[in-house]
Amino acid sequence: MATETPIVIFDTTLRDGEQSPGCTMHHTEKLRFAHQLSGLGVDIIEAGFAIASHGDFLSVQAIAREVGAAEHAPRIASLARCKREDIEAAARAVESARKNRIHVFLASSDLHLEAKLRITRAQALENVDVAVRLARTFVDDVEFSTEDGTRSDLEFLIQMITVAVQAGATTINIPDTVGYTTPAEYRQLFETVRRRIPGSDQIVFSTHCHDDLGLAVANSLAGLEGGARQVECTINGIGERAGNAALEEIAAAIATRHDRYPFKTNIAMHQLYPTSRMLGEIISFGAPPNKAVVGKNAFAHESGIHQHGVLSNPLTYEIMTPASVGFTGQNIVLGKHSGRRALEYRLNELGHNLSPQEIELVYVRFIELADRKKNIYDQDIIALLQPAAGEELVNNVP
Repeated sequence: MATETPIVIFDTTLRDGEQSPGCTMHHTEKLRFAHQLSGLGVDIIEAGFAIASHGDFLSVQAIAREVGAAEHAPRIASLARCKREDIEAAARAVESARKNRIHVFLASSDLHLEAKLRITRAQALENVDVAVRLARTFVDDVEFSTEDGTRSDLEFLIQMITVAVQAGATTINIPDTVGYTTPAEYRQLFETVRRRIPGSDQIVFSTHCHDDLGLAVANSLAGLEGGARQVECTINGIGERAGNAALEEIAAAIATRHDRYPFKTNIAMHQLYPTSRMLGEIISFGAPPNKAVVGKNAFAHESGIHQHGVLSNPLTYEIMTPASVGFTGQNIVLGKHSGRRALEYRLNELGHNLSPQEIELVYVRFIELADRKKNIYDQDIIALLQPAAGEELVNNVP
């Protein structure tokens, strides 16, 4: 069996995720969720952007003090621009954590340099050098991100990363900031950069993918294939615009497809669903019903063919068990597509063991009801046992 390479899971739900509309969290909510992320087993929590506001600073500081102080706590990070005041604020915010990190970033694409920052390439390189060296005076663990890295000139990107490494950056993140790249391109980018950066074997390379084209998770996994060993992601994939790579999907892909992804993480898989649900309670919306891994329909079966298969052997239609990700709900959903086997199964769960003739009678009633009613509840099923005019009792229900 191939050796499994450890992957660092960097959760940015509390920073990048919170920046998306409808996802703002208050201080107590951030602290509560940071404790949950720690229990989930993430390696790094990006707790916020300390300079953004006084409230954000206090939240990062509280997470560093209360969550990051434990012996086996995650590393606590704060984002910072290549500005002295940002870096100093980040340093103060994370200083009480047992393990901390300052995450510095600067745009590397000409589009961002010219249109947004209005600085030259030479000025950008100087800013990176000064900022990373300053961050290293406060912490031993400094991450540098090349914002809009996937739309940057390759030669300049390599030049900027080289400057950051020489200044003391220990992790290099190449973000797909606008969700533009494709898996093959992203994998090749990491392979090329790792090959050309001096001392790259001493550096951890990181992915950070957005989902504008629906490729965030695929791109993240491709980055790992290209040699990245850290993945930046969020719970439920929340984040700017179309969101970030979803932590639960990456963890599930690695756990399920060892043959394709010979990696391992510290994620407690059974905590994925509870963590997703907690986030949905805190922000203004939960995961979409058809969301992979944690959506309420991720393990739901209404089709009679699927239900029959799953009841006979779950592997027929489930590549993971619901319990493996902490899902405890009902996965056999009764509707107009359901078959007799599923109806009988649910009736047995409700304490009614019917004969084949009784099942046939109730099934006819069930299909008639399902054609009129979208959602079938347990009380509806029990009501089907009541006799219609001229019919006999079913299962001795009065």
